[in-house]
Amino acid sequence: MSGTDCELYGARLRFDQSHVRPHDFEGETMPMSPSSTAIRRTVEAYLGRHPGERDALAGLLAALDRSVDATARTTLPGHVTCSAVVIDRQGRVLHIRHRATGGLMLAPGGHIEPGDRTLLAAALREAAEEAGIAPGALCLTRQLLGSPIDIDVHDIDASPSKGEPAHRHYDFRYVFCLAGEEPPAIALQDEEVSGARWLPQPDVTSPTLRAKLLAARLDGSPEPVNASALIHDGTGRYLLHLRDHKPDAIWQSGAFALLGGGRTHDDQSLEGTLLRELSEEVPDLRPEDVKPYAVEVATSVDGFSVPVLVFACRWRGDPDRLALHEGVLLRWFSVDELDRLRLSPATRDLIRRHAAENPPDSEPAVAPPVWGGGSRTVLNGIGVHLHLEDAEGRVLLGLRHPESKYAGDTWHYLAGRCEQESALSCLVREAREEAGLVIDPADVELVHVVHVVDTPGSLPLMQLVFRARRWEGTPEVREPDKCLTWRWWPRHELPDRLVPYTRTAIAAISEGRPYSQLGW
Repeated sequence: MSGTDCELYGARLRFDQSHVRPHDFEGETMPMSPSSTAIRRTVEAYLGRHPGERDALAGLLAALDRSVDATARTTLPGHVTCSAVVIDRQGRVLHIRHRATGGLMLAPGGHIEPGDRTLLAAALREAAEEAGIAPGALCLTRQLLGSPIDIDVHDIDASPSKGEPAHRHYDFRYVFCLAGEEPPAIALQDEEVSGARWLPQPDVTSPTLRAKLLAARLDGSPEPVNASALIHDGTGRYLLHLRDHKPDAIWQSGAFALLGGGRTHDDQSLEGTLLRELSEEVPDLRPEDVKPYAVEVATSVDGFSVPVLVFACRWRGDPDRLALHEGVLLRWFSVDELDRLRLSPATRDLIRRHAAENPPDSEPAVAPPVWGGGSRTVLNGIGVHLHLEDAEGRVLLGLRHPESKYAGDTWHYLAGRCEQESALSCLVREAREEAGLVIDPADVELVHVVHVVDTPGSLPLMQLVFRARRWEGTPEVREPDKCLTWRWWPRHELPDRLVPYTRTAIAAISEGRPYSQLGW
């Protein structure tokens, strides 16, 4: 025997988080085993759901703190393994009889191999090797979304024939349901497996797995876990997104696709998933008439099936005026131009089907907004920023990650863009998510507004700066992919690499000025 941003044809699927983010693969030519940092993120997210298991996983956490590969079978006294918990449409769980365990009936699983990019990928490989179930026959479940349902700790007896002393396995168990109606034919790995059975969940052999499966109420039916936006202007044009060229991290990288992304545990619905993803990818794009249109099946970078709920929606505007935070560009294309593009056949067929069912309006598309004295209203993006001063009058700033899409390797306020929420709600949420700070809205006051145009032709941003008089907690890095460290800076000794409007706001607040503007 031996979790992700992973890109789909029109959506990004997020795991929680045994994987390495796409930028971690830039410049790499071969897959790499999951890092200790990625595994720790998975463990901490798991313990957030199962806090009572922290003591049981203390040995694993200690191993992740050491400068060793926690996935290597030579790492002692314990190392990480992975299993695939496959559920059919009757809610039954696949068990196989492992020869190495004396005939115990267990889920397919085993050691992680050097080519396994993620723990989830290792579980998929085990299902393929031991039971002959290809990744494309499997889907993630809405309840787990690629997070392990269980991390089992069990002792392994010494094996003198292999030169292995007694040790411990920390088994990450990932749940999959079948993409098809009928279970696939099982092709057992004869040298390691001697039989297979589909067991009802109450008969699952592992007590911890059995309890968590029953609590999750998984019936084995696949559901969409991603959402994409089929955006059209009503005149026969469709908005397509050119994705980044990252072959090791993105399926069909460098191709045109639909905007969208993967559901998270915080999303209340797939429409909420879509609106959140659009706010992250293109904050100023606000489509209208958002309605479910079709369910399509995509393939993840690791090869498993991903049902995607596609929403049809309308927008009429100039994509060149939008601030694009992910990918390369946005463009309108007519149906006749699709064959000239590098585009998934499924996406091409989807657009053609929609176009055939929805003839173009006779009304021409609305012209893009006019700036500088024009009569047309222009939407402004809204950003919120937290101005904190300690007892010595120093200001809290964070150093943004060098690969951040905005102001990389530059100091900035704790900040965020408003989603479907009030500015104060956004501020409170961002403070908790980014730095672990708890703020009562009653302790917050608006102290400055900066009206910013970052670059000529870009949409304007209204940057609201709030000061909190009181807060709970000490600033800590909660999102290391966005911020590397927090630091208190004296107002007269601010860092050289500081976002310009942040510097402007700090100075204006010291002088009591409520408003400033940049870039106009």
